[in-house]
Amino acid sequence: MLEVFVGRQPIFDRQLNIFGYELLFRKYETDTKADIMDGDQATSQVILNTFMEIGLERLVGDGLAFINLTRSFVLEKYPLPIAKDRVVLEILESNIMDKALVEALKTFGSRGYQIALDDVVSPENLGPFLDIADIVKVDLMAVERSRLREYITEFRKHHVKMLAEKVETIEDFDLCKGLGFDFFQGYFLCKPNVVRGRKMPAMRLNTLRLLAELHNPNIEFQELENIVKQDVSLSYKLLRLINSAYYTRPVKVQSIRQALTLLGIKKVQAWVSLLFLSKIEEKPHELMHTAMVRAHMCELLAQKQKQKQKDTETDFTVGLFSVLDSLLDLPLAEVLSSLSFSDEINTALLQHQGRLGEELDCVLAYEKGDWDKVMDYSHNKPSDIRDAYLEALKWARLVNAEMGY
Repeated sequence: MLEVFVGRQPIFDRQLNIFGYELLFRKYETDTKADIMDGDQATSQVILNTFMEIGLERLVGDGLAFINLTRSFVLEKYPLPIAKDRVVLEILESNIMDKALVEALKTFGSRGYQIALDDVVSPENLGPFLDIADIVKVDLMAVERSRLREYITEFRKHHVKMLAEKVETIEDFDLCKGLGFDFFQGYFLCKPNVVRGRKMPAMRLNTLRLLAELHNPNIEFQELENIVKQDVSLSYKLLRLINSAYYTRPVKVQSIRQALTLLGIKKVQAWVSLLFLSKIEEKPHELMHTAMVRAHMCELLAQKQKQKQKDTETDFTVGLFSVLDSLLDLPLAEVLSSLSFSDEINTALLQHQGRLGEELDCVLAYEKGDWDKVMDYSHNKPSDIRDAYLEALKWARLVNAEMGY
């Protein structure tokens, strides 16, 4: 596989369902610090990697793939072997907006491709491009907030869909939703919506109580078995996951006791934690999907490290619980105070320090496309980091299918 990091950032509709993913990419060198490719080469690499080597479904599932194209690519100096019903072609507002570009975009539009104008900060000087575009992506970090409503009114005259990008907080999401935006992109979903004095819903309170019981450092086989057996659907899903096609086992696991005997307490604790958290219904499922990707990516990085780690269940737990504050809408320190985790896990989750914390930092950086930070992580080769991410996406999708999502 070519030496390119490939990631994604989710794009949500107004109900916080997945609409698509913007593909993130960067070339890296195996012997020196990464250098950014020129735009045309970068576009060529990501299209080649995504469609020829990785597979689009592996990255975006059933969602649309948003791909940034350079001016040269739009003017068809490079081939574009992309299925029109699976992608949205993004063109940066910073491109030279001339007649040649207008005509090239019209051609793509006539072929059935959706066009998105990216990093837009105002409707000024966009002229005919607004009549070609299907989606306008407004850069929330660069736009004048006081003029948002005025800009939206102007954009709507051109019958385009509105996408707010760089939405980093729940407050930003609420603002943009109230203004009538159709789609939302950013990391706001992974931020807790903390409201002081608000009573925690019974389902979340019960989840926190069960997690506390589950992660009691002195828990025994019988206690763990009893916790799982209290919930018939939980027992069923656990056995189904353990026996799934992803894990090739010579013997079918037929009971919780057998699972504990074969896998050990820590592995079962990790799996049951995943199932407990997946039962929280008030949150978009993409948040749980993010937790699963982080968990398995941490686990895979630990397995591939230069100094191989034996207890990778702990790595899985750190990745999984990195979204606990967002799932429960409580400060993470407050949540962890209710759980009997080791100092190593607490330090990793709260301060991103120690081996586990540095590993989590690498996973979060990859998730955000912060490639410089990813390259600074020295415990794994760049290709191992990329492969762990892609494998984690595949695993999370399969587990979701097993759980009926």
